[in-house]
Amino acid sequence: MGHQVVSVEWEGRSVDAFVPALLASYGEPGTAAMRAVARAEGALEAAVALDPRLEIPARLLLRAEGVASSRIEAINAPAELVALADRDPSIGGPAAWVAGNLRAVDAALAHWGPLTTHLLFDWHRVLMATSDLDPAHVGAWRDRLGWVGGPTPHRAAHVAAPPDRIADLMADLVAYANGTAHDPVTQAALVHAQFETIHPFADGNGRLGRILIGWLLRRRLGTTAPPPVSVAFLRDVGGYLAGLTLFRTDGPDRWVAWFAATLERAAIDAGRTLADITDLARSWPERITDLRADAAAHRLIPLLLEHPAVDVSAVVELLGVSAPAARNAVHVLVEREVLRPADIAGAGVAGRVRHWWVAGELLDLLAR
Repeated sequence: MGHQVVSVEWEGRSVDAFVPALLASYGEPGTAAMRAVARAEGALEAAVALDPRLEIPARLLLRAEGVASSRIEAINAPAELVALADRDPSIGGPAAWVAGNLRAVDAALAHWGPLTTHLLFDWHRVLMATSDLDPAHVGAWRDRLGWVGGPTPHRAAHVAAPPDRIADLMADLVAYANGTAHDPVTQAALVHAQFETIHPFADGNGRLGRILIGWLLRRRLGTTAPPPVSVAFLRDVGGYLAGLTLFRTDGPDRWVAWFAATLERAAIDAGRTLADITDLARSWPERITDLRADAAAHRLIPLLLEHPAVDVSAVVELLGVSAPAARNAVHVLVEREVLRPADIAGAGVAGRVRHWWVAGELLDLLAR
């Protein structure tokens, strides 16, 4: 398979570390894997052929991706707290960490150009901005041994390559990610598994590795928003982790097949979620048909897809209205159950608390 197992020292004892084969060495996956890839490509083609009018709702799927990716790492926070943390830096704790994941997803998918190590460092800084990680390890390759699944490397499920091998392995990954040696689905599967195997950062590898899937699919396919594959991973975390193990022990074929089948389901589910978002958004104006067409509430409703959490100052800025008019618009939409007061219990907010409202049905839909 081309990988190496090297002996390294950790706290006076030797441990075996896994150095993967270079991605440039992989040929085409086997027949079964390619059949799964073909089905995934068909589902992705339908997602790419998105009605331009649905671009804003489609971008909401990126929120689902960031939240699910964090949950895979056991970083959990209520959806509305995450929406608030995305707007209010005074909100800390897990909600702020998840919001950092959302911002890292946005940063990566805003970049259509080639991948570079400097971009990976930048995305890591965004991801870890509110974390407890030592600043010396943010936006830099790890300088110590890394492992997965265990309190020490001697009891770990996987011990990653030594720090002095990371730069060369990541240079190979970046070059492969910028090429077209394989179809987009196979390429995304291999880039993600290789990134997780190398484990190049001190923390945040799983979340950033999943961000790379979306970045690669968007760049290769030109889609507005790649399907939130982390949502599908979250439904079968055991299969996901087993697949990554098989990539290391048995080669890429079974991992690529599992990844492709999961990506196919993610694309199909994304289409259903998008239809539900569209139906919900269409129902909102029907709840305020008795108001004048130029009422602030009417003007605020279409903006909630991009701004699912608002306070009075946000409404003033979005609509260019006075604070009393903004309060009235919010009050009306709360009465008609388009908005609801945000529950900030456990938000870690000190001092005076700002009053926020959220498009609760929308956030509930994305969190299901």
